[in-house]
Amino acid sequence: MSRKPIPLEVSDTSAFAKSLRLQLVAFEGLPSHLQLLNMLARAAGYGNFQSLRAKTDPAGSEAQPPTPAPVVDAAIDRKHIDRVQRSFDEELRLMRWPSRRMDQITALWLLWSRIPAAREMPEKEVNALLRDRHLFGDHALLRRELCELGLMRRTRDGSVYRRVEQRMPINAATILSQRSSRQAH
Repeated sequence: MSRKPIPLEVSDTSAFAKSLRLQLVAFEGLPSHLQLLNMLARAAGYGNFQSLRAKTDPAGSEAQPPTPAPVVDAAIDRKHIDRVQRSFDEELRLMRWPSRRMDQITALWLLWSRIPAAREMPEKEVNALLRDRHLFGDHALLRRELCELGLMRRTRDGSVYRRVEQRMPINAATILSQRSSRQAH
């Protein structure tokens, strides 16, 4: 059976490469075929490979590329930080799922920081932890996104989860330090 080609067009190759690099750096080890396809699609501005494939017209026309995915830079982005902070309440609970992918990734890093390090947890415990850390009622979305971004790993059957230790991006770290200094005063 032949496979239908799925075109991938990017408007800014540099932004695409930076976004893909950041995802690869955040991923521990070598990504699987599907994980790499998802990374490529996210770098091009799609949610995942399935959404890229869905954009391809069944009649054979090419997919319309979305707006390029925002790229996390090494510098602190104050606008980005302010936007992400508005998605959280004073207790660092996520009130709403951000619409921008870059904001979603930073929000996921903040949730990741609240997950116990070096500890295996059953799915039930992860669900309870995530339910306590957000207010919009979709802990499964958060759990799935944490795994897809490589911030958590799970066993093949999904019964046991573990936080993946890595260096937090500067914008997420800045938000945490601002919150800590606010609480100290």
